[in-house]
Amino acid sequence: MHDPIRDVIKADDAALIERSLTEPETFAVLFDRHAPYLHRYVVRRLGPSDAEDVVADTFLTAFQRRGDFDKARADARPWLYGIASNLIGKHRRTEMSLYRAYIRSGVHPAEVSGAPVEDGVGTLAVNRPLAQALLKLNRADRDVLLLVAWAELSYQEVADALAIPLGTVRSRLNRARTRVRQTLERGAE
Repeated sequence: MHDPIRDVIKADDAALIERSLTEPETFAVLFDRHAPYLHRYVVRRLGPSDAEDVVADTFLTAFQRRGDFDKARADARPWLYGIASNLIGKHRRTEMSLYRAYIRSGVHPAEVSGAPVEDGVGTLAVNRPLAQALLKLNRADRDVLLLVAWAELSYQEVADALAIPLGTVRSRLNRARTRVRQTLERGAE
């Protein structure tokens, strides 16, 4: 027996996006599939107060641009994280303030507000030298490092997300790791 709802839920992202061009409501499956992970990533970058807006704006932008999505790619994660990274870039001051707050207090803003702290965020919150190291990175290097470390994207997925060559991902990641390591070693001295 054919179940159209199950077919939609089991479809890969490209098929969902293609179908959403004629049946816009199917885009909600993409949201349900990726929003929780994207939200966790944005909370780590900007804190909980801006995360909801950035995730909503990411999906709004994706919905508006869904006709431009490369249907040869089955997974929309890199595309969505690329959109989110651009939006996060518009909140650079918020991100920098968040790192400074980590350094001063050792507490993640989600802990203060009573909201649940995402796995791994607490590690950064109590690791002031790591927050200091992230603060010192330029935006491009930080984006690559955090897409690999926190969003768990592959190098190729990061290249796709940021629309940069794979070699650029490697060089930015190497530079970011070197700078973070140097900052952490200086902090341990």
